Amino acid sequence: MTQKANSPATTGPTRAGLVAVIVGIQAIAAIFFIADAIGDLAAGEMDFHILVEALIAFALLAGVGIGAWMARRLLAEAQERERVLAIASGALTEHIQLRFRDWKLTDAEAEVALFAIKGCDAAEIARLRGAAQGTVRAQLSHVYAKSGVATQAELVSLFIDDLLQVDLRTSN
Repeated sequence: MTQKANSPATTGPTRAGLVAVIVGIQAIAAIFFIADAIGDLAAGEMDFHILVEALIAFALLAGVGIGAWMARRLLAEAQERERVLAIASGALTEHIQLRFRDWKLTDAEAEVALFAIKGCDAAEIARLRGAAQGTVRAQLSHVYAKSGVATQAELVSLFIDDLLQVDLRTSN
């Protein structure tokens, strides 16, 4: 449940390095073909084949430049999304902790409530905390009473509603 998926933060440097290597290889190829075309032109060879080769070499160089620019832009956008996600994640954590303080949850109740928000059932929470299921059920009952809800789904819904800032009662 708590396994971390690959994210731009964990795979970004590897991807950036791979893109840099590919762009570097393309740039070397473009320079080789441009040097070859310039050498042919300097040697006085001015036929159609040489002109097409030179044009293609410059097009390849332009493609390398545009590709490098786009890759850098995409990497910057991925870093920005990761930054925004980190801010949102931190804000959600702060919001949850604030709600728990407002409800005056004990440390144990707060831990149980957090597991419930993450989607764990009473048996899983008991296993994770090394507690009896009856104890966890009692703690969940206290959490629900203090938060003004009756079920785990309603508890989760409180936080989803806060995130979405939607009041369904006023939309009818």
